[in-house]
Amino acid sequence: MSEADNVEAAPATEATEAPATDRPEWLPEKFKTPEDLVSSYSSLESKLGQNEEQLRQSIIEQFEQEVLQNRPETVGDYQVPESLDSEMAVDNPLFQWWANHSFENGYNQEEFEAGIQQYIEFYNSMQPDLEAEKQQLGDNADARIEAVDLWASKFFPEELSDAVLQLGSTAKGIEALEYIKQQMGDTSVNGDSQPASQINEAQLRDMMKDPRYWNPTQREQAFVKQVEEGFSKLYR
Repeated sequence: MSEADNVEAAPATEATEAPATDRPEWLPEKFKTPEDLVSSYSSLESKLGQNEEQLRQSIIEQFEQEVLQNRPETVGDYQVPESLDSEMAVDNPLFQWWANHSFENGYNQEEFEAGIQQYIEFYNSMQPDLEAEKQQLGDNADARIEAVDLWASKFFPEELSDAVLQLGSTAKGIEALEYIKQQMGDTSVNGDSQPASQINEAQLRDMMKDPRYWNPTQREQAFVKQVEEGFSKLYR
């Protein structure tokens, strides 16, 4: 056997190194992996969100304090404006609603009264102009209104008085009541009196001064009826 045969083959000694992990060029040096960057960003976002919520809550609390600082201590501390009857206002549901609304929204006394004044102005704007309505009835408006009022007070029951009063607040309402009165009227007259159709306004006014007309203890129904019919025929 030759020496060459006795020589054992030497084992391979070259070490095999593991390939290096590819690192993205955009990854900052302080982060080992992209996952570390994502985790850090999520943590920062959470902290910023908490700070924003705290700031928002602080602003809300400061705003509420500024709004409520001039509000009365209780809803019952609002003062009733001089333009209202204090006793009626206390029991009025609309007034109580406005007081509660004002308190919940932090209104001060001045803002509370301003709301009431706006309602009063709106309510008044919806009411008829009595002087303008009277002018539509002509020069004899007062006499016509008085004649209708006297008749209505006897013809309609007391529970309808508010409705009749509202109807009589306009010229058309007065004319409607005059029409009803005419349809329900009676042309008969007292034997010692003139027919209603022959009596003028001056005579009717003189008759109204008679105790048989205005004095409750001497009132004569037939005499009163004659005066009313006289006005009705003059202005129908």
